[in-house]
Amino acid sequence: MSRQTAPPRTESEAPASSGSLSLTDVVAQSVGFMGPVFSVSVLLPMLVGITTATGNGAGAAAPLSVLLGTVGMLAIGWIVAAYARRIRAAGSLYNYVTEGLGARLGAAAGYVYYAGVLVLGAGIAVLIGGTVYDDLKAEFGFDAVPVWAWQLVVLAVVTAIVHIGVQVSVKVQLALALVSVAVLTVFFVYLIVKVGGDNSLTAFKPSSSAQGWSGIAFSVIYGVLLFTGFESAANLAEETAEPKRSIPRAVMISLIASAVFFLLGCYAQIAGFHFSVDAVAKNAGAPLVALASPGAFGATWVARLVELVILLDMLAVYIGISVAVTRGVLTMARDGWLPKSLTRVSARRGTPIGGTVIVAAVYLLTVLVSQVLPKSVEVPGLPDYFSWYAWLSAFGIFCLAAIYLAMCLGAPRGLKGHVSPAKAWTATAVGVVITGGALFGAVYKVPAPSIYATYGAIAFTVIAVVAAFSVRSRTVEAP
Repeated sequence: MSRQTAPPRTESEAPASSGSLSLTDVVAQSVGFMGPVFSVSVLLPMLVGITTATGNGAGAAAPLSVLLGTVGMLAIGWIVAAYARRIRAAGSLYNYVTEGLGARLGAAAGYVYYAGVLVLGAGIAVLIGGTVYDDLKAEFGFDAVPVWAWQLVVLAVVTAIVHIGVQVSVKVQLALALVSVAVLTVFFVYLIVKVGGDNSLTAFKPSSSAQGWSGIAFSVIYGVLLFTGFESAANLAEETAEPKRSIPRAVMISLIASAVFFLLGCYAQIAGFHFSVDAVAKNAGAPLVALASPGAFGATWVARLVELVILLDMLAVYIGISVAVTRGVLTMARDGWLPKSLTRVSARRGTPIGGTVIVAAVYLLTVLVSQVLPKSVEVPGLPDYFSWYAWLSAFGIFCLAAIYLAMCLGAPRGLKGHVSPAKAWTATAVGVVITGGALFGAVYKVPAPSIYATYGAIAFTVIAVVAAFSVRSRTVEAP
């Protein structure tokens, strides 16, 4: 029997929003998900190529990789903003891919996107407990509470915040992000001033990378990872007072502000290490803390403050990812792509029950597995918990980059009649080049065990497509 797809609900077709979230609130969701402070501190060694499985990276030209990633993400951000002006739903990219490529591929994109986001959150669940443990042990000699206990305590706090409601979660994220970004912006400017006459634009020259353009291109995947989650403001469209106006603005404000911060932070750290890859390598575990320590550019209290704001921002990321997943699960269940039981919301809080349970269960399982099998995804020279984070983030970023690519490919069709065709095709071309390069970098010459994460993401993508063409959904109707 022939079938036809029902398009996603548009702003004109949706009932008037009864939400109460403001522009500031939805910006907080995007910024909280991205975690600019956490990202710029943790991902620098990966951009340089110190902690990647292949050893590939941009070296001292890491800021150039960030700049290239920024260009691509701005193009993708333009597409997201264009869709957000028309479509108001909690499914975000799932709905946008559906509009461009049809309901079946849209559903597959939803499965892959939210699985990727969920796995990224699981990585944070493992990482944050280990980071708390190591910071307390290094600074105060306190190690009475084991890593797994910290992981469980933070998991309990995040689950409670997500269940209580988005009004609370976005305010917590905003407070954490504002404090963290403000502190590090001041420190980055201080670093650049202290470097003085040694500042140089060589960080933006391909010749500064020992591997040339190939190393720079490989690092673009981490440049994309920096921005992962910028689109998550759209997940709150149904809870926003003026979604047609606020969501597109939130997406672009978050993207542009974070781009400036990422470029400033990446350059300041490279300059602080005097453009030396060896110097970064010696401090790969915590480069930003090393720069803030006595004997470098700071003092003991400065290093502790930097450690604190990184942890605060990590917590904001943890919350933002969890909120995004719960809303995505709710939307896909409403559309019939997931079990109907997942459409239940708390009578008192109005928050998704099924999505919250899934998030907490997956995070808990990941914490347990990482404790039982700590060395199974080991990266030499890194703590077990960081190796697990790196492995899980490899799965997550592949999934998200694949969905960014799918959304770009569908944009000319999905946005037809609503934006300039020339602009749509230009944004698509730039987005495809950047995301395609990121996906290539995720598989090219990547050894075990890291490559297994990518293989897992590819296998899941295939399964998602098969499932989407097998499931009977309320968004696919027989004529």
